[in-house]
Amino acid sequence: MQQLRTSIFLLSIVLLLGSCNSALQSFKKGQKRFDNGEYELAIKDLTKSLNGNYKPEETNYLLGESYRLSNRIVQASAYYEKALEAGSKENDIRYYLAYIQKIQGDYKGAAQNLEKYLSGVPSRELKNKAQDELDRLPEIEALAKKKTFIELKSLSINSAGSELAPVILGNELVFTASKKELTYKSNGLPFLGLYKAPLTNSLEVGTPSLFSESIFKANANEGTPTFSKDGKTMIFARGNTGKRSDQSPDVDLYISKNVDGVWTTPEVISVSDSAAWDGCPAFSADNRTLYFASNRAGGKGGIDLYRSNIDNAGRFGRAINMGSSINTAGDEMFPYVSKDRKLYFASDGHAGLGGLDLFQATNKNGEITVEHLGVPINSSYDDFALVVIDSTKGYLTSNRSGGKGDDDIYFYENTQPDKKVQEEPPVVTKKDTNKKVIRYYLTGHISDLQDIPLEDVKVAILDEAGNALEEGLTKADGRYSKIRVEVGKSYTVISEKAGYFTKRVTFNMTGKEIPEAQLTKAETDTVFVVNVQLDKPEVGKEITKIFNIAPIYYDLDKANIRTDASVELDKIVQILKDNPAIKLELGSHTDSRATAEYNQKLSQRRADSAVAYIISKGISATRIVAKGYGESKLVNQCVDGVTCTEEEHQMNRRTEFKVLEVK
Repeated sequence: MQQLRTSIFLLSIVLLLGSCNSALQSFKKGQKRFDNGEYELAIKDLTKSLNGNYKPEETNYLLGESYRLSNRIVQASAYYEKALEAGSKENDIRYYLAYIQKIQGDYKGAAQNLEKYLSGVPSRELKNKAQDELDRLPEIEALAKKKTFIELKSLSINSAGSELAPVILGNELVFTASKKELTYKSNGLPFLGLYKAPLTNSLEVGTPSLFSESIFKANANEGTPTFSKDGKTMIFARGNTGKRSDQSPDVDLYISKNVDGVWTTPEVISVSDSAAWDGCPAFSADNRTLYFASNRAGGKGGIDLYRSNIDNAGRFGRAINMGSSINTAGDEMFPYVSKDRKLYFASDGHAGLGGLDLFQATNKNGEITVEHLGVPINSSYDDFALVVIDSTKGYLTSNRSGGKGDDDIYFYENTQPDKKVQEEPPVVTKKDTNKKVIRYYLTGHISDLQDIPLEDVKVAILDEAGNALEEGLTKADGRYSKIRVEVGKSYTVISEKAGYFTKRVTFNMTGKEIPEAQLTKAETDTVFVVNVQLDKPEVGKEITKIFNIAPIYYDLDKANIRTDASVELDKIVQILKDNPAIKLELGSHTDSRATAEYNQKLSQRRADSAVAYIISKGISATRIVAKGYGESKLVNQCVDGVTCTEEEHQMNRRTEFKVLEVK
């Protein structure tokens, strides 16, 4: 009997050790798949580990993260709760739990978790988002009461997978769907591709088929297309192979053209940033601007909306962040610009009901107003990718409850377009009626040296960090768009036109604030004007006056670059960067003291010193030539035998700049 008991005990130990080892192996395998971004496979392995009760605080946390990162955040909730119960110290759990509670309408619980999160050690990435969420929670109940006369109907093409981002092309609906044969390991769904379906009317949709064989990559997600007005040019997003290391940088914007009914092989467009996630492209109605979403460096946080102007040759300008009126510390995605120039977009950073909500932005006299589109356009889940058919109807995408699959496409229609939005009476807060408001703007016009206005000059306005705040083309009168500016900040206006020098002009708002005592109205708009004259590059032309650059000067019998000279040489460096077609001569001079032979050598050393400085700043040596003129070109009467002051001699110890070649 004792031997039997011993055998049973040993067998139990073996089974227990085997079970522990199995749970450990499942955890390691799941953790590896999580690190690779293969969240669906990670969930299967981690569930086995959890059943073996292996490190429940870590396993539950990784399960919650796997569901969240594969866009199934509501399913993550139970695992986050269990992770906390098991003693997890992952502070970000509180933030994500609050986000889920907000989606589920538990605003009190969301507030409590946000407060706990902020009282701990919040991550730098989420701290501002958490504070914004906490501050906006009181607004949500009012938004939920903002009901419209809009009705939603699910399209027949919706399935158990994902259908999203519809756009009308002729008599077809082009959309993104998870229908490919290969599975995207992040969420367990097939990879996304582009598909089309015939439209009988706005609501009646026929059987879907592949959009184009040439726009198809089996092991990548492809989608969210936008088409030019003539339907011959398409830009879409492609990326995400499924590996975690590829999640952020492996999504780019591609262009394809329809030639004789066949779409060309897609190519990455120039404005796409290979080091960032770029997606959700949208043409403006006139095809002169491309809007898109990106998490590139220098944004406001998360994913931001950007725009890029398109010139007459179809070239894309630099990406311009659409500013803090639209972009937040959260995510802004899926832009769409209607014919009446209203911008529709999805955001989880503005006050909303939960997940992504749909907003409308309008620009009036430089003031951008963002408006929540109310219920039922918005729900507590993700609502995005709105496109307008006309003023009363269109399409949107949502993963709200009651749908057929992960994301579904809905047709919306305003059944009573003449009636206003139904909403609760606004809460009126007492304002300081004595407080005067002043807004500052910057504008101007671009002309040639004869003050003749120049049309189609590309004008960009940069902030102090070098970020483009505004970019556009001048009109027939040479005027560029007005932009809002702030007191105490500095701005740079860059003007660029083929056949002319590209020129920078700096404008500083320091000291330009108008005292409130001088204001006579409750609201005042003040416009500052920066006019720019452009000149044409010609061989032999001095550029000091064109660019307001002073000659650089040297100490007696010295060739080193003084501090005041380096300031001017830095301007030359910028001019060469802005104007890649020109080559410059740096001509250096001396005063008349010492022999002519000595002064010739001294002037050459000065020219060489100036050229070396410019090369050290990254300019190619092939674009600058050092030329010493000795004392042969004095600017005054200070020749040998004439008594001059030191200040007069200083005027001759200089380097000047002229155009040597124009490509």
